[in-house]
Amino acid sequence: MTQPIPASRRQWRKRPFIANAWLRWGLTIGVLVYAAWAVTSLPFDWARIAAGMERASRIFSGAFPPSFARHELLIEGFLESLKIAILATLLGVGLSIPIAFMAARNIAAVPVYIVGRALIIVARSFHPVIVAILFVKAVGFGPVAGILTLTIYSIGFVAKMLAERIEEIDWGQVEALRSSGAGYIAVLQFAVLPQIMPRQIGLAMYQLDSNLRASAVVGIVGAGGIGATLMNAFGRYDYDFALAITLVIIGVILISEAVSGRMRRMIW
Repeated sequence: MTQPIPASRRQWRKRPFIANAWLRWGLTIGVLVYAAWAVTSLPFDWARIAAGMERASRIFSGAFPPSFARHELLIEGFLESLKIAILATLLGVGLSIPIAFMAARNIAAVPVYIVGRALIIVARSFHPVIVAILFVKAVGFGPVAGILTLTIYSIGFVAKMLAERIEEIDWGQVEALRSSGAGYIAVLQFAVLPQIMPRQIGLAMYQLDSNLRASAVVGIVGAGGIGATLMNAFGRYDYDFALAITLVIIGVILISEAVSGRMRRMIW
C-alpha cells in the first residue's frame, strides 16, 4: 500500500527564473556589488545637490499658479509642433515602407537586406536630441531641423517594426501569385501589402503620437515647436508661463494617446 504524499510536497511552487542556484545567487551578488561600486565611485556633489533642492523649491513656488497671459505664444508654439509632427510622420512613414521591404529577409536579396538593416540601425543608433543638435548645427534653428530629426526617428521605429511584420506574412499567398506568373512588383502589391496594411496604419498613428511628444523635447535644443517656447520661458524666468506650457503639453499628449489608441483598436 503506497504512502500518502505529504501536503508540503504536494504544494505547487513557482520555478525560479534561473534554475541554477549558484548562478542565481552569483548574479544577484554581482549586481549588488556593481551597484554599490557605481554609487561610491561616481562624483556626487552633495552640497550642490542640497543647493539644487533649494533652487527647485523656488522654481516650483514661482510656477504656481500657472499663467496663460501669453496664450498666443503658447498656441503658436503648439501649432508649430503639430505641423512638425505631421510632416515628419508623413515623410518618415513614406520612407520607412521601401526601407522595410529592403530589410525583410524573406523577400529581399542578401545585399539589399544588409543595406536595409544598416539604414534602420543607423536611424535607431542616436537619441532624437542628439540628432536634433546635429541638424540645428547643419540647417539652423527652426522647424526644418525638427522635421528632419523626427523623420529619422520615425524611420528607426516604423521601418524596423514593419520589416518584422513582413517577415511574418503568410507565404502561401506569395507562392500562389508566383505560380500564376506574377512579377515581383505584383507580388508585393497584391500578396504582401494587403497583409501588412493594418500594421502599417497602426504604426503610422502611433508614430504621429510619438512625434508629437518628441517635438516638445527636440524643440528645447532649437528645433522649433512648443519646446522652444518652453525653453524661452525658462530663460526669462517665467516659471508660471513654463508651467502653463507644461500642462498644455501633458493635456495634448493625453488626448492624442486616447484618440490614437481608440483608432488603433478600431482598425484591429
